Amino acid sequence: MQRSWHRVRPALMEALAILIFALFMVPFFLVVLNAAKVSVDIIDNPVSWPKAWGQLFTNIGLILQNSNINYWPSFFSSAIITVCSLAVIVVFSAMAAWVLVRNRAWWSNVIFMMFVAAMVIPFQVVMFPLVTWFRQIEVVTGIRLLRQYLGMIFAYLGFGSSMSVFIFHGFIKGVPLELEEASTIDGCSRPATFFRIVFPILQPVIVTVLILNGIWVWNDYLLPLMILGSGNMAGAVRTLPLAVQSFVGSYVKQWDLILTATLMAMLPIIVLYLFAQKYIIKGMVEGSIK
Repeated sequence: MQRSWHRVRPALMEALAILIFALFMVPFFLVVLNAAKVSVDIIDNPVSWPKAWGQLFTNIGLILQNSNINYWPSFFSSAIITVCSLAVIVVFSAMAAWVLVRNRAWWSNVIFMMFVAAMVIPFQVVMFPLVTWFRQIEVVTGIRLLRQYLGMIFAYLGFGSSMSVFIFHGFIKGVPLELEEASTIDGCSRPATFFRIVFPILQPVIVTVLILNGIWVWNDYLLPLMILGSGNMAGAVRTLPLAVQSFVGSYVKQWDLILTATLMAMLPIIVLYLFAQKYIIKGMVEGSIK
């Protein structure tokens, strides 16, 4: 009886994993399915098979030519905000975690616990004070942070640092201190020791931090809406999630273009995730046991 259970158990676990995977893939499958339809067919039966898959390319062409969404400017705005935000999050979080690990004073533990505590603070609690603070800076300094990339990058650095410092902190504990001492003997300064010795060693966990934060920054809607606004003015910075909103009106919703634009916004980050998913698991596991 016990032997038969050991044989059946792996099969049950695999079946459960397949079932959970199928449940998680249902929303993506529905987006792909309805992106190849017109609005009438979507409203009539959203789970039916498309009449012609060529409609998907027709919808893509309509989006690329639509002046309301301005797909390519919105795409490049999202790319600039995402890349710059990830760069500052990785560099500053890694440096902060390194300093907190190597300094064994009591205050380093206090600061680290503050980073950990910040992970549980929901964005909804601080979104109105954040926007009010940005507007006050804009009025006092005359710098239009609310309509520039700088405001978004600064906000993402603040919200993304807590989890990133936590991940880097666990990984850096396993980096041998002797490597840094040897570099110091060879004449390296503190910044040189970090960027030449420590930072290259952090490659697995850096990829983990990049993917986890990249998915969040690329798909984020609420924070760009609060800081950038709807982006309907000429020359305003607008990310892809905000651009998709242009197909949603008070009385008419272009579901075919909404779902197609959503699919187009999802594909870059999905491709990136598929190529780097092994580094996510590797970085999380190594950071948790070191």
